[in-house]
Amino acid sequence: MSRKRQKEKADKAPAEDEASKNAGPTPNEKLPAQTFDEYQCSGNVKIDFPGLCSLLKMKNIPTVSAKQPASSTPETEGGGREAEVKRKWSNLRDRLRKQMRLEKITKSGAAAGYRSILSNLKAPKPCLQVELENEDPHSAKNLKVSGWKVNEQIARVLQKMLLSLSKLQSLQFWQAGLTDRMVISLMNTISLCSNLRAVKLEGNPLPERSYHLLLSEDSVLTHLSLRNNRIGDEDARLIGLALSTTRSANKNLLSLNLAFNSIGDVGATHIAQGLRLNRALLFLSLSNNQIGDPGAAHLAAILGEFALTHEEVVERRKMLLERRQSSSLGVDSDQPADQLPSVASSTSLSVSKGDSKGKKKETSKKDEKPAAYKENPKSNKKSSDNKVSQSKGGKQGGKEKQLSAQEGESLEKVNPLLDQSVQHRDGDLILPGNRTLTSLNLAGNRITEKSLPLFLTSLEMQGEGGGLLRLCLQRNRFPPECECYVKIKQLMALTDPLEKNNSEQTEEEEQGA
Repeated sequence: MSRKRQKEKADKAPAEDEASKNAGPTPNEKLPAQTFDEYQCSGNVKIDFPGLCSLLKMKNIPTVSAKQPASSTPETEGGGREAEVKRKWSNLRDRLRKQMRLEKITKSGAAAGYRSILSNLKAPKPCLQVELENEDPHSAKNLKVSGWKVNEQIARVLQKMLLSLSKLQSLQFWQAGLTDRMVISLMNTISLCSNLRAVKLEGNPLPERSYHLLLSEDSVLTHLSLRNNRIGDEDARLIGLALSTTRSANKNLLSLNLAFNSIGDVGATHIAQGLRLNRALLFLSLSNNQIGDPGAAHLAAILGEFALTHEEVVERRKMLLERRQSSSLGVDSDQPADQLPSVASSTSLSVSKGDSKGKKKETSKKDEKPAAYKENPKSNKKSSDNKVSQSKGGKQGGKEKQLSAQEGESLEKVNPLLDQSVQHRDGDLILPGNRTLTSLNLAGNRITEKSLPLFLTSLEMQGEGGGLLRLCLQRNRFPPECECYVKIKQLMALTDPLEKNNSEQTEEEEQGA
């Protein structure tokens, strides 16, 4: 019997060894050391964030507060924390007022009392706030860093996590102490994220003033807030260039918030210059800056009709020439180069120094004609022959013609310089103006009554062909009962959806009363 038992034990041993291998390590066994780069993010911020921070051997790791939708849960960790901070500050204010009222202390005593109360109020600990789309911990749709400094290690952790958060839509930083290098690295990662299109960088002055990189031509952001960043006129110049130039423009950004900065008249002029050829931006806030009448005049001018500058006219002619040449090459793909329609000579004549003013006008008018009127009759005849013929070359020529036509159409849609509604007037080329911008906030600046007629004229020009639906001019340096301002308000009341909603609500309240 003893021999039988020994044999059974010997047979069971290999089977137990194999089972233990398949089961993995026991709680007492240590896992092999994993590096930061090897870590595979799961998409759960509550797990990934502290895990990555510990791999970087961080001592004070910020907590993670996950806030679920309000409909599914009551006040959660994140919401409760914010409410608690608000309650503390509210209690502080009430205590200080009470102390000043009862004791009637002097200013110096009030300051001392204020400091003593502040010392008793503990600053909130660093916390990464996560807003979830639903109860699933992998459904983070918003990350927020509020009131604590992000160092290089935290920036690395955030950058690594972003790619695993497939439902993330917005990223918010308030007084986070980000550097230019961190912002540029984050932007490179954001461009690879599938749904992340909104960024708030507020109360975060950048030492090297790299704000314009957030709205470059290849930026995927649709909503950008840069409030309270001490942005000045030079920063505004770079932002204006990022919005548009004669050759490039941001085509994705829909809203830009530049409120509570230090933008003056020079900066507002640069922003207005960027709006001349930008046809993507819908909402712009420049409230609470230092914009006076000169800057306001430039902003008002781009809303209505304006004349193209010399640089814009030259660029327009170049683009028209390129389009004609591409269409001619598409039609006459097998025609010798010396028989191509010569359009360059008329363009060069229009810009040559020796020509008279009359010749310049005639030439410019010829340049503005569609390419169809300028084509060589031989090329037209040949293109019709190509359509009739069944040869491979004819088919290729037709395809090339279609492609070139599509390229021309897309170019016209992208660049307003090729807008069909450009008019010739008194020797100038007149563009209808920016009709894409629907909301402009200039409240809390230094605009006087002098600029109001310019805004009124531009708004009247826009008419029913699109344009501003909302213009905010409150808290400037003119009386609210100013006649021109009243007219602007009446004009905006017809289009402003917020005004309509407010008026409908007041009517309902009156009827209910």
